[in-house]
Amino acid sequence: MAVPGTKLRVPLSRRKLVDRTRLTDRLPTGRDAMPRLVLVAAPAGSGKTTLLGQWLAAGDVRSAWLSLDAADGDLRRFLTHLVAAVRLCAPEVGAEAAALLADGRNVRAEDLLAGLVDDLDALAGPTVIALDDYHAVDGTEVHEAVSFLLDNLPPRVTVAMTTRSDPPLPLSRLRARGDLLEVRAGDLRFTTAEATTFLNEVMGLGLEPRHVAALEQRTEGWAAGLQLAALSAAGTADPDGFVEAFAGSHRFVLDYLVDEVLAGQPTDVRSFLLDTSVLDDLSGPVCDAVTGRTDGQQLLEALERANLFVVPLDDERQWWRYHHLFAEALRARLAAGGAERAGHLHQLAASWYAEHDRLPDAVRHALAGGDVDQAADLVELAVPGMRQRREDRAMREWLRALPEDVVRHRPLLAMHLAWARLSEGDLDGLDRWLDAAETALESPRAPRPSAVPAHAREERDRDLATLPAMVEVYRATVAQARGDVGGTTAHATRARDLVGPDDHFVLGASSGFLGLAAWAAGDLAGASETFGEAARHIRAAGNIADGLGMTVVLADIARGRGRPDEARRLLERALATAESTPGPLSTTGDLHVALADVLVEHGALAEAEAHLHAAAELGERASLIENRHRLHVARAALLRARGDLDGAVTALDEAQALLLPGYLPEVRPVPALRARIRIVQGRLDDAREWASAHGVDLEMGDHLSEVDRLTLARLLVAEGDRLDDVVAATERIATEAGAAGRGGSVVDAHVVRALAHRAEDDRDAALAALGEALALGVPHGCRRLYLDEGAAMVGLLEARGDELAATVLAAGANDEPAPRPAQANGLSERELAVLRLLATDLSGPEIAQRLYVSLNTLRTHTRHIFAKLDVNTRRAAVRSATERGLL
Repeated sequence: MAVPGTKLRVPLSRRKLVDRTRLTDRLPTGRDAMPRLVLVAAPAGSGKTTLLGQWLAAGDVRSAWLSLDAADGDLRRFLTHLVAAVRLCAPEVGAEAAALLADGRNVRAEDLLAGLVDDLDALAGPTVIALDDYHAVDGTEVHEAVSFLLDNLPPRVTVAMTTRSDPPLPLSRLRARGDLLEVRAGDLRFTTAEATTFLNEVMGLGLEPRHVAALEQRTEGWAAGLQLAALSAAGTADPDGFVEAFAGSHRFVLDYLVDEVLAGQPTDVRSFLLDTSVLDDLSGPVCDAVTGRTDGQQLLEALERANLFVVPLDDERQWWRYHHLFAEALRARLAAGGAERAGHLHQLAASWYAEHDRLPDAVRHALAGGDVDQAADLVELAVPGMRQRREDRAMREWLRALPEDVVRHRPLLAMHLAWARLSEGDLDGLDRWLDAAETALESPRAPRPSAVPAHAREERDRDLATLPAMVEVYRATVAQARGDVGGTTAHATRARDLVGPDDHFVLGASSGFLGLAAWAAGDLAGASETFGEAARHIRAAGNIADGLGMTVVLADIARGRGRPDEARRLLERALATAESTPGPLSTTGDLHVALADVLVEHGALAEAEAHLHAAAELGERASLIENRHRLHVARAALLRARGDLDGAVTALDEAQALLLPGYLPEVRPVPALRARIRIVQGRLDDAREWASAHGVDLEMGDHLSEVDRLTLARLLVAEGDRLDDVVAATERIATEAGAAGRGGSVVDAHVVRALAHRAEDDRDAALAALGEALALGVPHGCRRLYLDEGAAMVGLLEARGDELAATVLAAGANDEPAPRPAQANGLSERELAVLRLLATDLSGPEIAQRLYVSLNTLRTHTRHIFAKLDVNTRRAAVRSATERGLL
């Protein structure tokens, strides 16, 4: 994503500025201790940006500047612009962060910022990151990212922001810790002396002291009010009358003064101001496109010289903007003349931005202009790039802004709206919009000719060519969600048949659904082969995160085949790849969770806990929405292994609340897992209630009912009821599952049969059934499957007394909680020395100099400390070390 240079420059002023050392002296210099946040908060037009610029120009500090607007509420866009701003002032900083963002992968904000913080820490001297107009940002994720940045800033780095209202940041905490320096509206209010300087020296009015005092009083020192007053008063022959008439609230004063300013301009200038008010950024060419003139550049330069609320945005004087209040007033005046004119101007702006490959800006103007056909054409062109950059929120907003009737007749837009419905869980809405996409495809509407770059048209045409296949993929999604195995297979097969050998994304998606259908039908060998093929196609399409994430499903299938050791190898290999890829990826957390679940089965409880902790630290951005319940399922398995059965039930309840049915076949239903724990606890009424509510019966015959049937069999054994039926049912399940390659169910069936024979006091039959279970399961990594049955199974294992039984019993020795890695691995003396200096205000180079080591050596020590304390930033390391008593 290209970052406009205009956003990264301090707005310049050619005129003399009022000396405000009474304010800039309050702000830190390069010699002072640096607060984490300098907050300049006041109403519009109070001189916030000017003050920030004066301070940075006068202070001995390095500064990165970012002017924000509403579009920066998108997290990825904000991070891209933030990193670009920092790199502009310090090119040696943020290279990795910039590369991650440019690569288009899903990057967790905290990890990206942690790397940026680490780079900033290596800089010598103080640095200020200035965020101008922060109030324009409306995005929870952005506020969370800025909060994280504030919490983890190196000692000599400060964030400074201007804002019209207090931001949703931890201001109280910063204030209590002395890490917040505030400049408020009362501070920014011009004193009489400053107003005199401004009106008479800067604006050259020569007003008498009483006139200045009156204007200062009536504007309450409001900078914009004084400026508007000065422009209106220029050349007046009756200062007394003007000052007397100048009264009222800010809104009315602003309306009055804009009237006076506009009325005092020549007709052509007045028309230019009104017509170009629809633009956020002004340049000669775009102004000419909107106004139909050819002198836009000259007029902008003249307006700047006349102090007519034009703010330069670059050193070359190629881009400007109007003062926000002035622009708002102009737009209000333009709108008062009728919506038709404003709409036409927006349409002209949209055409210019489209021609110059600024499609998001073009869409915004087209929507504002009310030309829905133009807007729809531009959305079709812009969506491929937006999807690639994962600017999903903006894309959904565009689609919702278009009338449904317009979307319905455009196959690409209808399909993208179907995707939006899918992301909201609205399967019926998804169906309707897929129908609309197919209908529209039969008689596609030719887009109107427009001067847009060729690559945008080519991307749109590629999407249109693969649309029939993608519609089938989405229909396979719906069928899968509804448990329609035949429908899933049919739609996925049609999708695969509609594309060529190089359409890897469609081939991967369709093969994936064929694999899921085979899994649901009980053909695990076929599912493994087909889903593995899907993963290869997805990786070939360049989607690394999804390709690796599909290993979670392959591991589930391997466990269903009775091969947890194979699942472990798959997951460890995938996780190693994910962690060596800059990220984390959107599926890294899912890989940690899946591996933790397998490690519990192997009896490696401490390792499992470490992986669950890693997944929890990564958070939701490293997990697909359909997988988020898995963390609680794996935690339940760990708690059960450690004997906390009530905790395990609670974790399963949490999993059930997050479960989104339909994404994958439910081969291990959460209610059945919960019932198994209740059986071990002796709470048989709860388990019986589960069986009744779910209609479970030993005679149920499909693959997806095997876990339910074997759970009911356990209940009957615990009740001592129908033991002959249990033996017969488990033998039948073992035979059917064995023929289909479902080794996991075969082992489980033999385990239950052993317990049933024990309940019948048939010791030899019980040990024989257990022997079959051990022979099939232990060589492939099964351990907890046996131990989770409790004392009865432990007794059988001890009675059997062979090597396989001993292997399982040895796994039970790991049931005690292990210390977390950060506690088990102590810091070396050298690392403790580094840690003590990290807790000071010294920069990275200063710490390296103090320790007589290179900066690279210091970074190595720091990485080791972070790993042992299980943190990823300097601030977090100091907090953690303090809590552990290491400092």
